[in-house]
Amino acid sequence: MSEMRAARYDRYGPPEVLYEGTLPKPVAGPREVLVRVHATSVNGGELSGRAGKAKLVTGRKFPQGTGVDIAGEIAEVGSDVRHLAVGDRVWGAMRHLTFGAAAEYVAVRPRQLSFAPDGIELVRAAALPAVGTTAITALRDKIGLRSGERLLVRGAAGGVGSVAVQLGHALGAHVTALAGAKALDLVRKFGADEAHDYRTTGPADLGPFDAVLDTVGTELRAYRGLLSPVGRMVAIAYDTDRPLSSVGAVLLSTVHGSRRVRAFSGNPLHQLFADLAAYVEKGAIRPVIDTVHPLSGVAEAHRAMEAGGVRGKHVIQVV
Repeated sequence: MSEMRAARYDRYGPPEVLYEGTLPKPVAGPREVLVRVHATSVNGGELSGRAGKAKLVTGRKFPQGTGVDIAGEIAEVGSDVRHLAVGDRVWGAMRHLTFGAAAEYVAVRPRQLSFAPDGIELVRAAALPAVGTTAITALRDKIGLRSGERLLVRGAAGGVGSVAVQLGHALGAHVTALAGAKALDLVRKFGADEAHDYRTTGPADLGPFDAVLDTVGTELRAYRGLLSPVGRMVAIAYDTDRPLSSVGAVLLSTVHGSRRVRAFSGNPLHQLFADLAAYVEKGAIRPVIDTVHPLSGVAEAHRAMEAGGVRGKHVIQVV
């Protein structure tokens, strides 16, 4: 059995535990396809997994891999797969709550993929699958954002936030963005009608809003208070310094009172990736990339994410 390169770590810890190692190249099962991965990107859940903050999900068996987003081409098709062929350009994500896309090859079910959008390089496309489908689920499916409504996006320069600003603009909303001072011009280019420095502009300076997308996780009660009587909020992060009270507040607000907070665990499948591809092909959403790293630079990518001040995504180019 041939081997392949992959990002690995042998213990939980800081970014330095990551390294480029080798493991056996997977083989597609009858209902799977083998994807030759061109690139993946770093998401927040991978940082928590590597640091050991999600052991109930990741377990204690090592070595482990990292990476969720997949952008590549079909290298092998299982005997029961009918609608994909060797050479097809695809994108998607690993199975829910699993990692390992930072590798030369991954074996996945076709439902975890769609055709990659035309007119975009796969390395750039890798910045979008997880964050793009999260933004669509949050704004279109959970909030039901309508044209003319007022939307606030917290963390507007980050992975999900940068896509949410673009999507909110495409859906016809008036978009207010909170981001770092150095990123305000950038989020305006995404389509933000207003952009404010989160360090100098707080809840008392804002509102009301018909919709709030929170990618930060702190002060959730204060930002929920900015909602109009029929307002809706999605929180996709929690306060890591106060995890129990933060998560508890979100869960309680999903069932109690008006101005409810919606929460969800991302598990995108084929149709969501296809919908995202359509937005990209129409020019409504484009990838926002901070830095492209080689596979050997996976530790540096994680380190840069944890340092903050990210503009878009850190991409890991595999081939």
